[in-house]
Amino acid sequence: MFKVTKVVKCASGLHNKQATYFIQKANDYRSSIWIETDDRKINAKSLLGVLSMAIVTGTEVTLSAEGSDEEEAVNTLAAMLDEDLF
Repeated sequence: MFKVTKVVKCASGLHNKQATYFIQKANDYRSSIWIETDDRKINAKSLLGVLSMAIVTGTEVTLSAEGSDEEEAVNTLAAMLDEDLF
Protein backbone atom coordinates (compact mmCIF):
# COMPACT_ATOMS: atom_id res chain seq x y z
CA MET A 1 0.00 0.00 0.00
CA PHE A 2 1.23 3.49 -0.91
CA LYS A 3 -0.08 6.67 0.81
CA VAL A 4 0.36 10.42 0.43
CA THR A 5 -1.17 13.14 2.59
CA LYS A 6 -1.82 16.41 0.79
CA VAL A 7 -3.59 19.74 1.26
CA VAL A 8 -5.98 20.52 -1.60
CA LYS A 9 -4.77 23.67 -3.38
CA CYS A 10 -6.96 23.79 -6.48
CA ALA A 11 -9.40 26.71 -6.27
CA SER A 12 -12.49 24.60 -6.96
CA GLY A 13 -11.64 21.78 -4.53
CA LEU A 14 -13.05 18.46 -5.71
CA HIS A 15 -16.37 19.64 -7.12
CA ASN A 16 -18.03 19.47 -10.53
CA LYS A 17 -15.52 19.31 -13.40
CA GLN A 18 -12.47 18.93 -11.16
CA ALA A 19 -14.05 15.91 -9.43
CA THR A 20 -15.04 14.42 -12.79
CA TYR A 21 -11.47 14.67 -14.12
CA PHE A 22 -10.10 13.26 -10.85
CA ILE A 23 -12.39 10.21 -10.97
CA GLN A 24 -11.73 9.62 -14.68
CA LYS A 25 -7.98 9.60 -13.99
CA ALA A 26 -8.43 7.30 -10.97
CA ASN A 27 -10.27 4.84 -13.20
CA ASP A 28 -7.26 4.68 -15.54
CA TYR A 29 -5.41 2.66 -12.88
CA ARG A 30 -5.81 -0.98 -11.93
CA SER A 31 -5.10 -0.38 -8.23
CA SER A 32 -7.79 0.10 -5.61
CA ILE A 33 -7.64 3.78 -4.65
CA TRP A 34 -9.11 5.54 -1.61
CA ILE A 35 -9.35 9.13 -0.45
CA GLU A 36 -9.66 9.99 3.25
CA THR A 37 -10.54 13.10 5.22
CA ASP A 38 -10.87 13.08 8.99
CA ASP A 39 -12.85 9.91 9.73
CA ARG A 40 -14.25 9.23 6.23
CA LYS A 41 -12.67 6.93 3.66
CA ILE A 42 -14.23 6.42 0.23
CA ASN A 43 -13.42 4.84 -3.10
CA ALA A 44 -11.63 7.48 -5.22
CA LYS A 45 -13.22 5.95 -8.33
CA SER A 46 -16.74 6.82 -7.15
CA LEU A 47 -18.09 10.18 -8.32
CA LEU A 48 -20.89 10.21 -5.76
CA GLY A 49 -18.49 9.25 -3.00
CA VAL A 50 -15.99 11.99 -3.83
CA LEU A 51 -18.71 14.62 -4.22
CA SER A 52 -20.29 13.57 -0.90
CA MET A 53 -17.06 14.40 0.91
CA ALA A 54 -17.39 18.11 -0.02
CA ILE A 55 -13.62 18.56 -0.34
CA VAL A 56 -12.75 22.26 -0.61
CA THR A 57 -9.51 24.22 -0.95
CA GLY A 58 -7.41 23.79 2.18
CA THR A 59 -8.78 20.35 3.10
CA GLU A 60 -6.12 17.82 4.10
CA VAL A 61 -6.68 14.48 2.39
CA THR A 62 -4.85 11.17 2.35
CA LEU A 63 -4.71 9.28 -0.93
CA SER A 64 -3.89 5.59 -0.72
CA ALA A 65 -3.73 2.79 -3.24
CA GLU A 66 -3.02 -0.90 -3.35
CA GLY A 67 -2.11 -2.74 -6.51
CA SER A 68 0.40 -3.02 -9.31
CA ASP A 69 0.42 0.70 -10.19
CA GLU A 70 -0.28 2.11 -6.72
CA GLU A 71 2.61 4.58 -6.52
CA GLU A 72 1.98 6.08 -9.96
CA ALA A 73 -1.75 6.35 -9.24
CA VAL A 74 -1.34 8.15 -5.92
CA ASN A 75 1.35 10.52 -7.21
CA THR A 76 -0.69 11.44 -10.30
CA LEU A 77 -3.89 12.04 -8.34
CA ALA A 78 -2.05 14.01 -5.65
CA ALA A 79 -0.62 16.31 -8.33
CA MET A 80 -4.15 16.94 -9.62
CA LEU A 81 -5.05 18.49 -6.26
CA ASP A 82 -2.57 21.35 -6.80
CA GLU A 83 -4.30 23.19 -9.64
CA ASP A 84 -7.55 23.50 -11.52
CA LEU A 85 -7.58 21.30 -14.62
CA PHE A 86 -10.07 23.17 -16.74
